Amino acid sequence: MSAPSTVPHTRILIGLVGGAVLGCTINALKGEGVISGEIVAGVVKYVTKPVGDLFLNLLFMAIIPLVFASLAVGVTRLGGGQNVGRVGFKTITYFLVTTACAAAIGLTLVNAIRPGDQIPQGKKDELTAQYKDEAGKKLEKKEGDEGFGINTFVNIVPRKALEAFVKQDMLAIIFTAIIVGIALTRMPSDRAKLMIELLEGINFIADFILRLAMRIAPYAVFCLIFSTTAALGYQVLVALAAFIFTVLGGLAIHLCIVLPLLVKFLGGMSPIEFFRKSRGTMVTAFSTSSSSATLPTAMKCAEEELGVPPTVSRFVLPLSASMNHNGTALFESVTVLFLAQAFGIDLTLGQQLVVLVLCILTATGMAGVPGGSLPLIGLILVQVGVPAGAIALVLGVDRILDMCRTTVNVTADLTTAVYVARSEPELESAGQEQPK
Repeated sequence: MSAPSTVPHTRILIGLVGGAVLGCTINALKGEGVISGEIVAGVVKYVTKPVGDLFLNLLFMAIIPLVFASLAVGVTRLGGGQNVGRVGFKTITYFLVTTACAAAIGLTLVNAIRPGDQIPQGKKDELTAQYKDEAGKKLEKKEGDEGFGINTFVNIVPRKALEAFVKQDMLAIIFTAIIVGIALTRMPSDRAKLMIELLEGINFIADFILRLAMRIAPYAVFCLIFSTTAALGYQVLVALAAFIFTVLGGLAIHLCIVLPLLVKFLGGMSPIEFFRKSRGTMVTAFSTSSSSATLPTAMKCAEEELGVPPTVSRFVLPLSASMNHNGTALFESVTVLFLAQAFGIDLTLGQQLVVLVLCILTATGMAGVPGGSLPLIGLILVQVGVPAGAIALVLGVDRILDMCRTTVNVTADLTTAVYVARSEPELESAGQEQPK
């Protein structure tokens, strides 16, 4: 996967910083009446937002075929059911453990800092009114769904495989890809070769689309960040400083303490070396706010920088992008308790344990796209007696925090690949024998 290599990550970072500085400046000038708010809104609506959306659309255009083809080919390279079962068990167990650690960190910090008690009532009312309609749209995405339950697991096996692709049901797509990969290992090699070559061709096409997207990445990132900061400026950030501090503090603890320890003791790699080689992928994750969109960069980083064999990376990383969301679980746990505090609802220890479990499960099954956790948070809020519309309070800062938690998500994905690769050394030689 070479798409991201066409643009140095430093250019993306420059676009990120430049967009943030200009956006905040414009917001300040708009507040002082120097620039008309209508002009700024027009620039965002007709210039910067379309450019950013075009970039994201190109990325997501290739994600579904990339996940399916990469995962199916990855299963064939693993050698079928026995290896898939063993590697899959290690991978998913790692997901659950790290996600539980992240959610527990979030709950601990939010109880210690209690950011919800520090929000002024006037600002809370203003934010609720400002983002009321947007909050409703976010929650409408889940209308008609049965919510999390036993059918969540039943629906992983799709009744109509093509419908799962149309609806972008990632868990169902992953299951289908694994079944296809295992079936290919049971076919005569001459017949399986045709299908494998087709899947590799799909990978090539997805790679081409991603190359196009990454050519405009620095400009698109500039536009995405400008759109956010020009609209919000510092006001919302200041009003929600305690909440932001809690989320960022938890993410920092998980990123700088928990994950390095796992890399050191389970992955057998120096944390300094790991972060040095992963920095480009982390910047991409930060700028796109999407684990799925960062998948090509993560696969390239794992294989070319971290020494993870393709047999592992092309199975573990597509799975990770859809199921391993450490930062999201932490964000969900902090947000739910923060909103409960803001509305004067004290949750018991038992209720907080329920929140912990729900955060782990919903984060594992959420889509790896920007803002994908917001509808899930609404579902959890209802479970603990907090009005679902309370999610409007965090919409103003969600984009910025989404960037940060996605960075943690993707970094955790890479630590998973490093751990599995170390625990399955025999797969490296097997992968070298397969055509790439």
